[in-house]
Amino acid sequence: MTRLFWIACAAVTLVVAGALSYAASASPDGLDATTLRGCEVVETAEGESLTGDCIARHADEHALADSPLADYTVGGRSGTNGVAGVVGVVVTAAAGSALFWFIARGRRSRR
Repeated sequence: MTRLFWIACAAVTLVVAGALSYAASASPDGLDATTLRGCEVVETAEGESLTGDCIARHADEHALADSPLADYTVGGRSGTNGVAGVVGVVVTAAAGSALFWFIARGRRSRR
């Protein structure tokens, strides 16, 4: 029964990460909207630029902006939100499981 419970939890998690990611809003979240208050986004030859006075004008590019799962996509390709969600869930579950395994193993060896 416990194994069935964990399989069901994993399946629901993967469906939420993979399928519902496509239903997420593309609009900026509250933090983005707040940092852009007072500015206007203008398209230039180099990309987007901000005019006006807002917090976002002082922001730098994040160190991991070029990482494979940046902006909740795979390699920056649009339409890969679900794949990025599933990869994120699998990597997080693997890292968490490994951490708990090492902690449990260390506690067993001290007995």
